[in-house]
Amino acid sequence: MENHTFSAEQARVLAKGPFPDYPFTPKTFRHPNGLAQSYLDEGQGEAVLMLHGNPSWSYYWRKLVLGLRDGYRCIVPDHVGMGLSDKPDDKGYQYTLRSRVQDLDRVLSHAGVGDELTLAVHDWGGMIGFGWALKHGARIKRLVVLNTASFPLPASKPMPWQLKLGRDYNLGALAIRGFNAFAAGATRQGVVHKMPADVQRAYEAPYDSWKNRISTLRFVQDIPLRAGDRAWDLVEEAGKRLPEYANRPAFIGWGLRDFVFDHHFLKGFTDALPKAEVHAFEDGGHYVLEDKADTLVPAIRAFLERNPL
Repeated sequence: MENHTFSAEQARVLAKGPFPDYPFTPKTFRHPNGLAQSYLDEGQGEAVLMLHGNPSWSYYWRKLVLGLRDGYRCIVPDHVGMGLSDKPDDKGYQYTLRSRVQDLDRVLSHAGVGDELTLAVHDWGGMIGFGWALKHGARIKRLVVLNTASFPLPASKPMPWQLKLGRDYNLGALAIRGFNAFAAGATRQGVVHKMPADVQRAYEAPYDSWKNRISTLRFVQDIPLRAGDRAWDLVEEAGKRLPEYANRPAFIGWGLRDFVFDHHFLKGFTDALPKAEVHAFEDGGHYVLEDKADTLVPAIRAFLERNPL
């Protein structure tokens, strides 16, 4: 079921705007369990699926959507619990990677996205997108990879203490849900060039209460580190199969001053995708599309035009 009236959560968050560079009218997909998931469906042409991570939302992709929608169809979901989508408690939703993959499958089927698409991923979007690709990899014709992962934490990469605190300790959980430490911290630590105050507010707007920060915490708690963790099997298998994309056009944009998805993760992608077009920025952070949009958006557009479906 789709409608063009806003869901309650879309209306609530959008009322905190206007948000800079976000002139979009989101659509709504209602899952069989009744939860409303928001997504952007902008433009016509070859489909570009853009998947955000934690603690961002579809707002992260806004400048790329603006740069592509005159010639491409941009599909940009807000994961359940994030952005403009419903934010249920643990009784109403299982906050796991497998749930995210199933949600994505339903949204794409509902939206009528065909058998050829470009997968663009950032942060947890990589694990969600490549997790979905375990069954649908043949549909992915091009890749756009921005500071993300589709494989377990490299052996040479220590787990950042900030994530370990949130993942494994009550104090970290309290900081994330009680004080919005993760979403607010990311708007400051995730960029090299300071975000304008209204952009910071847009990133943080969906996560304005203990209740509405549940997903920012559950994502951290779901980080797979070893066999037996709930997301481990999907991420391990996605990592094994990443080299299957080596002969498909791939664009890698990377902020080198990302303390989580750093050069260890970049090497994981360049090793698996040796033909990829790589743009790495010494003055780019985790939110590389914030720091380097003026460079990345036209570069991604040119990449897509050089590699038509």
